[in-house]
Amino acid sequence: MKSLDELIDTYKDFPKEGVEFKDVLGIIQEPKVFKELILRMSSSKLIKKAEAIISIDARGFIFGSAISLQASKPMIVARKPGKLPGELFKEHYSLEYGENSLSVQKKALQKFKSYTIIDDLLATGGTVNCVSKLLESNHKEVAGLLVVVELSKLEGRLKLDFPIESYIKY
Repeated sequence: MKSLDELIDTYKDFPKEGVEFKDVLGIIQEPKVFKELILRMSSSKLIKKAEAIISIDARGFIFGSAISLQASKPMIVARKPGKLPGELFKEHYSLEYGENSLSVQKKALQKFKSYTIIDDLLATGGTVNCVSKLLESNHKEVAGLLVVVELSKLEGRLKLDFPIESYIKY
């Protein structure tokens, strides 16, 4: 079986010059590896501690939905602008190559108190911090963060004050 590292491609200068983009899509093209990863992630203590998970647009949805199904946990989505209907909570953030915002439906946050955040990659921590702020400003708890890839040299982990599990580090 191929390792996670073998399935992650690096694209230099994408989406802008100076960025080395780590593409995790090769993992989902190898069903055995993807299944093993989802089984490991869904059995994490961070998943067991939370009432629900919140997945970040867009690649976080791939992993989050599979984890949600495997762990029998509800999944809430944090989406980029213009992607969600209804009343929304919105938070802005900066990342290594620009600025953006994420929104969550107000109705979706009403049912649950604690969440584990799911994304494909942790870089500077801007996106995850945005979701964390959004949750905490609505009196919700963050049980932790699960990511497939962590870019250690960007020190995103240092900006977050909750447990983090990553499955491959660069």
